[in-house]
Amino acid sequence: MNLITNSVSKQINELRNNVPLVHNITNYVTVNDVANVLLAIGASPIMADDIDETADITAISSALVINIGTLNKRTISSMVVSGKKANELGIPVVFDPVGAGASKLRNETTKEILSQVKIAILRGNLSEISFAAGLEVSTKGVDSSEADEKNDSVAVAKVVAKKFDCVVAITGAVDIISDGERVVKISNGHKMLSKVTGTGCMTTALVGAFAGSCNDYFTAAVGGVASMGIAGEIAFEKVGDLGTGSFRVAIIDALSKLDGNIISERVKLDEE
Repeated sequence: MNLITNSVSKQINELRNNVPLVHNITNYVTVNDVANVLLAIGASPIMADDIDETADITAISSALVINIGTLNKRTISSMVVSGKKANELGIPVVFDPVGAGASKLRNETTKEILSQVKIAILRGNLSEISFAAGLEVSTKGVDSSEADEKNDSVAVAKVVAKKFDCVVAITGAVDIISDGERVVKISNGHKMLSKVTGTGCMTTALVGAFAGSCNDYFTAAVGGVASMGIAGEIAFEKVGDLGTGSFRVAIIDALSKLDGNIISERVKLDEE
């Protein structure tokens, strides 16, 4: 077992013991599933996006997850205020720039958050992270576009990690995690994950759960991303023939049973 696999295997067990409170300012399409995967992995979710309480909720949390999936002007200020409060208190911020590159509002909001809030972990698809790198992108809604697949995901991850002094997680057929120097490639997952809305949002929340229980944000990013990939594989093995609805529930079931032994046995990663 390599060092990173050993670290992640230990961290999921510690996460379940610590039960970190994870504050999510997330989108209303996936909010219920985000809460359920956090409970399944052993964390405690809380969702608060009103400007009158959001910073207070962040202050009592172990991690803050910001997701711009269903972006509106009302919550942008809440995201920034909460991010600044997290920075003030040393609470890790995980940012998911859903659909960055697709609209002026998303682009401006992504830039505002990245300029005003110190991000611990940035999680997105290749199009979204390419936008953060300053590259021209052709984002297809909230999905990575085929045109952007020409970008070197490892190079993009390294550039963005150094630019914002954070850990970057690019999820796709092969997931890339980098802190600007180290790179881990994760090959877990199943193509059926792309047929269930919100699996990216759920992955970001899982990363937040690990970050809320672990000071090593590189390990946290690997742990969250690998957990979703492994859960997707297990879910497909159990109910894949039944369809996407059963598969969605089976993902949560698999996460609720996930532990260090399962991760060490099933994770497929290469470290560069």
